[in-house]
Amino acid sequence: MPIPAPRTSWWPQQLLLGWLNLALTAPLIYLYIGLPLVMRQNGWSGTQIGLMQLAGLPAMFKFLLATPVDRYRLGRASYRNWSLVLVLGYAGALWLLAAHDLGNTEPRLMFLLAMLVSVLGTWADVPLNALAIQILPESERVRAGAIRSAAMSLGAIVGGGVMLLLHTRAGWAWPFYVLGLGLLSGAALLPWLKPGAGQPEAPPLARPEPLPVQAGWRQWPGYFAVAEHRVWGLLVLLYYPFLGAVWLYLKPLMLDQGFAADRIALIVGIVGGLVGALSSMLAGRLTRLIGASISLPLLALGNLLAIGFLTLVVVAGLGHTALIAAAMLVALAMGASAGLMFGLMMYHTRPGLAALDYGIQSSLFVATRTLVPILAGVLLDRLGYSGMLSCLLVGLTVVFLLAWHSRKRIFSLDRPSHQPGQLQGS
Repeated sequence: MPIPAPRTSWWPQQLLLGWLNLALTAPLIYLYIGLPLVMRQNGWSGTQIGLMQLAGLPAMFKFLLATPVDRYRLGRASYRNWSLVLVLGYAGALWLLAAHDLGNTEPRLMFLLAMLVSVLGTWADVPLNALAIQILPESERVRAGAIRSAAMSLGAIVGGGVMLLLHTRAGWAWPFYVLGLGLLSGAALLPWLKPGAGQPEAPPLARPEPLPVQAGWRQWPGYFAVAEHRVWGLLVLLYYPFLGAVWLYLKPLMLDQGFAADRIALIVGIVGGLVGALSSMLAGRLTRLIGASISLPLLALGNLLAIGFLTLVVVAGLGHTALIAAAMLVALAMGASAGLMFGLMMYHTRPGLAALDYGIQSSLFVATRTLVPILAGVLLDRLGYSGMLSCLLVGLTVVFLLAWHSRKRIFSLDRPSHQPGQLQGS
């Protein structure tokens, strides 16, 4: 019987994947979370800011981008090679965007450039996370989701905070140059991330060899043939986007409440990102201790309470200190929920179709994450911040009820390492 690899032996792979996710997500966070503040400063309306999110529309069809990743092999290390090619293209698109200042570029061209960045960033995400599913044992996947969420929170510091400060001091182009260099550093590290690295023998929880399935359109509906996948798909659609919409409009809200742009970048972009990163890691640890069937509704309740407090602060006009406290609670909820969702997504894939199944789940996730902020922007223009937050609060109530009633219906997969309603720890 093979000797299991020591627990600490997985940390080099986990940290490297975390850095790659950070380099991959920071540009998109800057584009869709950081730049709304710049847009507001340039006189964009709430509806215009929301419509700009449509540049992320290709991410809603990530399953289409994922299909060729599984269908066409690029050498023996296919997922790694796909990641390398797409990351290099992603960096090039950022530098192209750097050459077109927001104040001097037609909105249509700005939209097309943002969409190009979105396509390549979305596409590169697919083989990278399929590679993570391929090389990590099941016992490490909740931790991988927590690290990915922490990387996104740190990406919020970079994209939603540091890059805004850099924009303020150095101008439009420099944030895109710096983010492109981050991607190139990730491309340079990719050769060290490969199946079998740091593990002399396969761990007992490793998946069997992938089945010889050729990815194509026939495999798309097949994913939902599994009852647990159908329930899980509904949660992927609804669990996060209401919370994400609040986070998107939090910076414009604080700007309209009289906060200076630099102060918003510090509070929400940097401190909020650190809070989210720590929350992701703690939520991952909590899920490994109490099981997903408990943590899923528990964190949904936390989301509801956080947005409820923010709504109260805005409606009652409790002032800047209370608004800062509410922003930190939202950051706490964001990090915890994202870590849970990303970790659980890694369990809901079929052998040999890791990229495709990850793409299907990501498409569902991004669809509502893109559309809900657009609706929220319309609500903002019509009802103000109080009305928008109240409507999002109703959505979060529905999410909590769904998470509670479906908590034991999505983890009873036909695998020896799973038990209904819980996940294996490591």
